[in-house]
Amino acid sequence: MEERAWYVVQTYSGMESAAQRNLISRIDSMGMQDVIFNVLVPEVTEIEKKKNGETKEVKVKPYPGYVFIDMIVTDDSWFMVRNTPMVTGFLGSSGGGAKPVPLQDDEIAPILKMCGISLAKNFAGKVGDTVRITAGNFSGQEAVIDSIDEQREIVKVLVSFFGRQTVAELNFNEVVIL
Repeated sequence: MEERAWYVVQTYSGMESAAQRNLISRIDSMGMQDVIFNVLVPEVTEIEKKKNGETKEVKVKPYPGYVFIDMIVTDDSWFMVRNTPMVTGFLGSSGGGAKPVPLQDDEIAPILKMCGISLAKNFAGKVGDTVRITAGNFSGQEAVIDSIDEQREIVKVLVSFFGRQTVAELNFNEVVIL
């Protein structure tokens, strides 16, 4: 069986939401929930200034013409997505029956973070554990975990600096548990 991954689907420009609705409808009607898990059209809110000086919040799609799908590529799921109305094909598929290339974790992570979705696994450490810092000013030093923020993927550690305990805020991937 293929691996679950994120893929990019091309749509007609301006039809991302319609393609998303069509995909979700077809997933339900064809019983594909076990191989297609999420259909995402990223949106960000921007403040737009009108001529009269008023401001207005506007939803903007930073990736026009693209829909992101979390799925396992099988012959059936691949065929169903490609033949959905408003979908023109997979990005990274050369045609002629070639399967698409999945996005790498470092490519999809910022997009998911923008949408409030986290790819990260739960942090293995707990408060009081000793870690080695692998990046930044304190790289190579040992520290003790003070607090963990799973939502933001941040760990606060206490580092001994000139004989005093200093708090450093680091990303999960910047520490190694000892």
